[in-house]
Amino acid sequence: MMNEIAAINKVIEPHETLFVVDSMTGQDAVNTAKEFNDRLDFDGVVLTKLDGDTRGGAALSIRSVVNKPIKFIGSGEKMEAIDVFHPDRMADRILGMGDVVSLVEKAQEQYDQEEARKLSKKIAKNQFDFNDFLTQISQIKKMGNLKDLAGMIPGMGKMLKKVDIDDDAFKGIEAIIQSMTPTERENPKLINGSRRKRIANGSGNDIQEVNRLIKQFDETKKMMKMMKDGKGMAGLMNRMPGPR
Repeated sequence: MMNEIAAINKVIEPHETLFVVDSMTGQDAVNTAKEFNDRLDFDGVVLTKLDGDTRGGAALSIRSVVNKPIKFIGSGEKMEAIDVFHPDRMADRILGMGDVVSLVEKAQEQYDQEEARKLSKKIAKNQFDFNDFLTQISQIKKMGNLKDLAGMIPGMGKMLKKVDIDDDAFKGIEAIIQSMTPTERENPKLINGSRRKRIANGSGNDIQEVNRLIKQFDETKKMMKMMKDGKGMAGLMNRMPGPR
């Protein structure tokens, strides 16, 4: 295969040749990179599967052995999961320090200033509803793999190493909200006992799950209002129960 690739390379004379390597293959990735570089003298490396358990230690070894830059990294199966490689961020990841900068960048990609202004006004007027809640979930899902996103938070990578976070984790929540009527979504206070039972049946959940979601929604709404009012962390701390 290497002979065939070398022959193709000689005929087409590409402007740039990139070596794509699975970051989870460890030392084998380093050996393969060296073999291909000896044959093709490629220009750079694309490191894939960084959404798995690996922290990307292969990046250091490959860079050392072939002396070629790592240009891109892949953290998923879609084109938007390909990012420019940043050495400092990879170093933080290897050390288990997270990658807050990349997390912020992913959030900014889904950030809409006009929508943010509208949401801010609704929070200020205490009008945040389940439609807004559903929109926020949709934006989070667009950011990528949930476990990968959580791993970008300092200290969370190690804590989540053996925890399985399903990318379908929001499906139950979405089903419950979508089982509400438009009026119930806009005015959650209308959701009494009989309505909760109907929503539970319609979404395929237990009524306890519906109650839990509504409670979480109420707490989220209170915290968002508190932050918007300028009370910030002090306000949140005052709400926490003291020692008994």
